[in-house]
Amino acid sequence: MNFTLTIMGTASAMPISDRNPSAQALNVHGRLFLIDCGEGTQQQIRRMHLSFLKVEAVFISHIHGDHMFGIFGLLSTMAMYGRTAELHLYAPQSFGPVLKFYLSYFGEGMNYEIVFHPLTMKAPEVVHGKSFLSVTAFPLRHKIECYGFRFDEILTPRAAAKRAPRSYAYCSDTMPFPELPEWVKGVDMLYHESTYPEEMADKAAARFHSTAAQAARCALEAGAGKLLLGHYSSRVRDYSIYEQEAKAIFPESHAAQDGEVFDF
Repeated sequence: MNFTLTIMGTASAMPISDRNPSAQALNVHGRLFLIDCGEGTQQQIRRMHLSFLKVEAVFISHIHGDHMFGIFGLLSTMAMYGRTAELHLYAPQSFGPVLKFYLSYFGEGMNYEIVFHPLTMKAPEVVHGKSFLSVTAFPLRHKIECYGFRFDEILTPRAAAKRAPRSYAYCSDTMPFPELPEWVKGVDMLYHESTYPEEMADKAAARFHSTAAQAARCALEAGAGKLLLGHYSSRVRDYSIYEQEAKAIFPESHAAQDGEVFDF
């Protein structure tokens, strides 16, 4: 049974030619879970040979454009493909009026239901449960309401006797805060935004973002198996800087690239 992460975008807010904004797809036992949906996500889905119709749920961390401008095209394309299965969409409650606007202008002819789940929690809370997967949402610390997500595989007793369940956590735009390492404790892989290198730590603090070193400290405290970095500032062109700074603190760090696939 697969547990595979596809990185579709690692850029931050400013557009750059060789990277897409934030978007990832987690394939768990053949079901797709889309995490953030920046501009161009549906094109990346085609490039990565993923299926629009296998997307069971979409998780939007916050309503900054580089994390959700791609949702409108994605929803329309699903309708054109003839989707009939309901789609679960998890996002901050402030996304509700955005979705209502989209449906009022472009919802005619859609043959599938969008089930919107507004996120309002102040502490970790299970929001999506299946026989094979549990998804927990938790608040992050950003300029606006923002959430991270943890995906924990659920095994049958027979499978559990043979191997450990797999886990992944996605920490979008956030500055460091004390509770976060505990909320992602022990995950096999942790994605943590690292918008700036350490020399720009003042900008990170002012804009409620993190540096690569701060992401590495979180991974170290959490006892994560591996750290993925991303959401790189357009001001930085040498991405190896992020990885070097993180590895000095947490050796199992990797600067994620668009198009990479990780099998757990």
